[in-house]
Amino acid sequence: MSRVGWLGTGNMGVPMARRLIAAGHQVTVWNRTSERTAPVVSAGGRSAASPADAVRDAEVAISMLADFEALESAIGGPEGAGRALERGATYIEMSTIGPDALAQIRTLLPDSVAVLDAPVLGSVPQAESGELRIFVGGTPATYESVRDLLGVLGTPRYAGGPGSGAALKLAVNAALVNVMAALGESMALGDALGIPSELLLDVLEDSPIGATVRSKRELIEHGLYPARFRLALALKDARLALRAAGRRGVGLRLTPDSAAWLEDAAAAGLADRDYSAVIDLIRGRFP
Repeated sequence: MSRVGWLGTGNMGVPMARRLIAAGHQVTVWNRTSERTAPVVSAGGRSAASPADAVRDAEVAISMLADFEALESAIGGPEGAGRALERGATYIEMSTIGPDALAQIRTLLPDSVAVLDAPVLGSVPQAESGELRIFVGGTPATYESVRDLLGVLGTPRYAGGPGSGAALKLAVNAALVNVMAALGESMALGDALGIPSELLLDVLEDSPIGATVRSKRELIEHGLYPARFRLALALKDARLALRAAGRRGVGLRLTPDSAAWLEDAAAAGLADRDYSAVIDLIRGRFP
């Protein structure tokens, strides 16, 4: 079993770290708000006072943080993990930051540390059950060395060389936010045309976007959107996708409009709800 230093105990980080502990790994965990490490400590982990302390003596370090700024501080700050990782350790970045930011983080790490990007697809239920889909970028040898460990968290899929997992996640999330906006616009049109929501959702369940409709239908019908994937994070990912496209001269039409809907929803106070709450914003159910 491995000695793991874990950075980040948000909604996703807690169940993922707890799964590693249950599988027999020794996990030392750090979070900017130290109180949030309690659920991991109660499962058998150790709390660290700093990112450096969390990864000191670790064979594998894993970060699961909200955005690039939080990650940059945790890796490169005065008490950052980059100062404490030992030669031969493996660092796995599981946040969604995109390939360009990943390259910047790599410069904060010793050359003797192997790096994988491994963002995940799924939300809290999948994190709890170990059914995340994990997109891995890096050298094949590094991937093979930690594949069993990643398998505790979900199903890893090797995407290619460094940055490939981060790139794949951006492309996938662009599709997800576009589908959610499309569902919202379909329902808004249905409202205007007098189509009962139940009927429209029944039909859409059997359409190409059926998986999304089935996963979000209960939230839509009750008008309650507890966060599985926070709208603020979906907006962050949409912005990352647009930035990556712009840097590479790729013209996108759907994604800017979907991002605009998410911007409006965040401005309306929905940032901390599930990203499917954008549907009610599009339907005019929020100011």
